[in-house]
Amino acid sequence: MIALIQRVNHAEVSVGDRLVGRIGRGLVALIGVQAADRTAAAARLLERLLAYRVFPDDEGRMNRSLADIDGGLLLVPQFTLAADTRKGNRAGFSTAAPPADAQRLFEGLVAAARTRHPRVATGEFGAHMRLALENDGPVTFWLEAHAD
Repeated sequence: MIALIQRVNHAEVSVGDRLVGRIGRGLVALIGVQAADRTAAAARLLERLLAYRVFPDDEGRMNRSLADIDGGLLLVPQFTLAADTRKGNRAGFSTAAPPADAQRLFEGLVAAARTRHPRVATGEFGAHMRLALENDGPVTFWLEAHAD
């Protein structure tokens, strides 16, 4: 599984005129599910999302995690992250998980996140979403987790 994470001051995601998720200070994680991904990859990705040190300590070094600051986590499904972009001028999606598998893994990630972290919001799987955020830094990282 892939997560493109951004440290934010606040963020929200809408579907049409409906606000479906909002957080204050924390992380936005755009989630891509690849064809080979399994539940173990989702579990490992969640560990990394909660523990990855991207927030400043008292000396300004990125030594604090989302769990350390008790921040919000906005999980947004984004199948385009799993695209094959190695050649040509158009992305291919043969590397992305089939929609039913991707939805199952994404929803499993969300359920697990909600048992381990108090502030979790989400986008809506398969919907056309609008994401608004204020990136802090900017600080953006690409995380991958595989079932090893």
